[in-house]
Amino acid sequence: LLREPPGADWRVRVVPNLYPALGGDGRPARTGPALFREMPGVGSHEVVVETGRHDARMDEMSAEQVGEVIRAWRSRYRSLLERPELRAAVVFKNFGRSAGASLTHPHSQIVGSPIFLPRLLRRLDAASRYYDENGSCVYDDVVAAERGAGHRMVDERGRFAAFAPFASQSPFETWIVPTTHGSSLGNLADDDIPALAEILIRLLGSIRRACGDPDYNFVVYSTEAEGRPSAVFCWHIKIIPKLSTPAGFELSSAMSINTVAPEDAGRELRDALPPH
Repeated sequence: LLREPPGADWRVRVVPNLYPALGGDGRPARTGPALFREMPGVGSHEVVVETGRHDARMDEMSAEQVGEVIRAWRSRYRSLLERPELRAAVVFKNFGRSAGASLTHPHSQIVGSPIFLPRLLRRLDAASRYYDENGSCVYDDVVAAERGAGHRMVDERGRFAAFAPFASQSPFETWIVPTTHGSSLGNLADDDIPALAEILIRLLGSIRRACGDPDYNFVVYSTEAEGRPSAVFCWHIKIIPKLSTPAGFELSSAMSINTVAPEDAGRELRDALPPH
């Protein structure tokens, strides 16, 4: 699907997932009665092989190497959303067995879906309501507020800010958000890739040192929608270290129990950053 650079001496490679969650093409039809509706799992599931080194990990890579991975994400994200049967695409990384990783070789994944992603739709809905009430993007306002307050901020590089969000759902949850508005990973400028690579490396290393090298997931929330959604939504990366397990109350209530205040998480992560 992609090799950078092309040929046998690639440094980043994208291949089909051998065990895809979604696959095939064509417009899937919904069938069955209303209470038991189903549709074929049409879509795409790709693996981004982040390096040829089996023992590498993202927080130890160079900014140039991680920048190549980010370019691969952007390229495949754009390509998937050009397919008429796909409505959304999501980039994510599972690191460690408790985070769902089945391969130890450094990799991330991209899934193209024939339906809009419910969690992204909820974020868009909340952002749209905020925009209606305040006339501004909630993500832009959150970044400005966090930079102003400072105590939940973790790092800032170029046009990206990293912070532990005020309503963190889990211990040491951290977001990376552009400080200049942009609604899509697909529109990420080449000039911004080095700073994004640097802040991602630094933040993952900080989580590793502060939290005892935990497994983690990260997800890229992004939309390609034109028009109004581009004004209300800002793409971002959410990193969730696997430090707790949702139990009965969380599963039954959709409420979260976080045993680490985001202000404490922000301070500990700042203290664990490498020198500038």
